[in-house]
Amino acid sequence: MRLPRILMPSVTVTAHCDLPCGVYDPAQARIEAESIKAIAEKYQANTDPEFRTRALIIKEQRAELVKHHLWVLWTDYFKPAHFEKYPNLHTLFNEATKLAGASGAKGSADPAKAEELLAKIEEISKIFWETKQA
Repeated sequence: MRLPRILMPSVTVTAHCDLPCGVYDPAQARIEAESIKAIAEKYQANTDPEFRTRALIIKEQRAELVKHHLWVLWTDYFKPAHFEKYPNLHTLFNEATKLAGASGAKGSADPAKAEELLAKIEEISKIFWETKQA
């Protein structure tokens, strides 16, 4: 069955990403990682069990958001040519998402883990902005 002509696209559009560029930014992951660090610092400074429980819940939610934002960049923004030019990019993303996960900031209330995560996000961000200049 053929579609009526009126339903056929009249313009074909191509884009490097899912949408025309400008919608991706590692800053989203960085902001959530900064929240994780701040929460971990507040957690360490407070002994109230209810506060600490809420802090851990919120920290874990932020960690999931970091992973989400990193995965979107990894799978939707970066393309094979980027991974060829930056051969460590897959490793950076793998390490960063693990640092956001159970073996990292999600599973720890240590601000140092959040610092490690922020450092990895910064490495990814530098590459991201280099690709935007090209």
